[in-house]
Amino acid sequence: MENFNFSGIERLPKSGEVEQLFILMHGVGGSPANLMPLVNKLRDVYSSAAFLLPEGTYPFDGGGSGRQWFSIKEVTEENRYTRVENALPALHELVVAAQERFKVNQQNTVLGGFSQGAIMSLEYSVAHDDMVGNILAFSGRFTKLPTKAPAFTQLHLFHGQEDNVMPVSHSLAALENCLLGLENSGCCPYY
Repeated sequence: MENFNFSGIERLPKSGEVEQLFILMHGVGGSPANLMPLVNKLRDVYSSAAFLLPEGTYPFDGGGSGRQWFSIKEVTEENRYTRVENALPALHELVVAAQERFKVNQQNTVLGGFSQGAIMSLEYSVAHDDMVGNILAFSGRFTKLPTKAPAFTQLHLFHGQEDNVMPVSHSLAALENCLLGLENSGCCPYY
């Protein structure tokens, strides 16, 4: 795709064709560089993957050079969903453009993130279940627990039990929702 407009860090395979695509999003106030230690480890296993680490769409509300995917200023449980919903179209454009650029299908596309990036990834799986094969959610949450598990996308929830910023209870609630009445849900918890 000639007009692929991307701002962030890109790591391509050292040789050969791109067979998998990872799009990984940083947390609020962070930057793509925050995810490089993870990318370096993943590249050891997925040597034929392209890794895109986009910059958050907006400057961080808290100042400094960090970025965010949606504003956290005066965010509440009631308005968080709408903020994420409004941020999803830009993410969808990125996913589609990257898949076209690298000629990678949905099954071989992984979307993930940390904290706010994980929120975006999880909500993307609800809004666009057929667009990515896997979600890697590190210390994240749904803004609203889904009423059904994704049919196409497999969720991988990673969460520290002592996380005091994004409590593990959010991942546990998502897991419980997947297990209660949602057999074969595609939910894979990691604690």
